[in-house]
Amino acid sequence: MPDPLRQVPNQGCVLGFDFGERRIGVAIGETLLGIAHPLTTIDSEANSQRFELISALITEWQPVMLVVGLPSYLNGEEHALSLLCRKFARRLEGRFSLPVTLVDERLSSAEASQSLRESGVTGRKQKPMLDQVAAQVILQSYFDGYAL
Repeated sequence: MPDPLRQVPNQGCVLGFDFGERRIGVAIGETLLGIAHPLTTIDSEANSQRFELISALITEWQPVMLVVGLPSYLNGEEHALSLLCRKFARRLEGRFSLPVTLVDERLSSAEASQSLRESGVTGRKQKPMLDQVAAQVILQSYFDGYAL
């Protein structure tokens, strides 16, 4: 869930992340519009390369904040990947000195897959886009959680 104690920036770009051990989906949105769009997928297990690519995105888009999806079981309990997501969020905040908000990402991949199916993208064709569309779902849920 979005942290209600975090102050929502008035205007600016926001990057959203769907963290995975192999791939990280990235979405982009603007606080003024409150609409998220898929941006890219970072496909690397090497943290140095991941953060190099994220740094390039931050330099290019100049976000005012970052949003990271926090996975959990349907009953709300966290699992092993939750710890890695929290660590990823802390690293983002520390490296880039930007506010980072965690958002509940339960069912974001299922919603992303459904959205792609409805767009005519099925089966294996979804794989290169699924993570960035899941990041879009996460970022959109952040935007929808606040009256902008």
